[in-house]
Amino acid sequence: MNEQIKPASLIDTPTGYTDWLTELKTRIHSAQQRAALSVNRELILLYWQIGRDILERQAQQGWGAKVIERLSHDLRTAFPDMKGFSRANLMYMRAFAEAWPDAEIVQQLVGRLPWGHNLVLLSKLKDAENRKRYAERAIEYAWSRNVLNIHIETRLLEREGNAVTNFEANLPKPHSDLARESLKDPYLFDFLGIGQEADEREIENALVQHITRFLIELGAGFAFVGRQYHLEVGGDDFFIDLLFYHLKLRCYVVVELKTGAFKPEHTGQLSFYLTAVDAQLKSEHDQPTIGLLLCKTQNRIVAEYALRDTNRPIGVAEYQLVEALPAELQTSLPSIEEIEQELGDLS
Repeated sequence: MNEQIKPASLIDTPTGYTDWLTELKTRIHSAQQRAALSVNRELILLYWQIGRDILERQAQQGWGAKVIERLSHDLRTAFPDMKGFSRANLMYMRAFAEAWPDAEIVQQLVGRLPWGHNLVLLSKLKDAENRKRYAERAIEYAWSRNVLNIHIETRLLEREGNAVTNFEANLPKPHSDLARESLKDPYLFDFLGIGQEADEREIENALVQHITRFLIELGAGFAFVGRQYHLEVGGDDFFIDLLFYHLKLRCYVVVELKTGAFKPEHTGQLSFYLTAVDAQLKSEHDQPTIGLLLCKTQNRIVAEYALRDTNRPIGVAEYQLVEALPAELQTSLPSIEEIEQELGDLS
């Protein structure tokens, strides 16, 4: 009698097969990612070349804007199965080439971003250096297009490193520089849906309810540990408003909310919390705990004086309860929505 043939999934595997299969899967995934990045880079370079050609011919031969409409018709006729040749997208290609005249930057920087990300950069940022900074950060932290959009609208990079701190005096370099850049001023809470007169507990509740958006506003590296985090010191109970751990700084971050103006005495309470966290939570591998006081208003000179003689690393920044995001920068380009109708959902 013939032996029954086993399904492939039930065939016995030799020693080491599982590890080899895992390695092969990793290689295949890496190859797929490299292929996708290569395809995207070639598409972005093609768009840049088309845009550059339009610019050059309009400048040298005096072609008017109507040529873009004609070019759109001819390219869509020649390539009926290829999306991306609408008049609106060709106008973006022209703007893209004008914004990035250096082919090397296109190949090494923005060519690594999807076209949808580049549309956001073009639509919302007029300053070339600022546009480059946001492109670099989007690549570094693998921001989605929506996250990139939020950070541009809330002026993330313009606010980074603006908090009043004493990190230089209380933390070793380069840790002090990295810690300072991890804080910003002001913090914008546009997602809370609460009134301007909300008290500290209401704001705290809303931040925890919208913790994902709050973490985006705090910036890369922050991990939420707890709210009203309990500490017992000498038999007395104390509660930290919000406790985080920063994965890159390798330290705990204590955040205290104050609905009024900054007062020097606030630093005393926060310094006590930092001492307690260092004594009870910090491991030998962690860096010293840092504190962030979020106040509704602050006098920077008063804050600088208050922090000058404090031996615990503390930053002071304002928060703003924003009812709506700032209006988008207006450009003469077509809307991104118009492009998306043709290209489909861009990530």
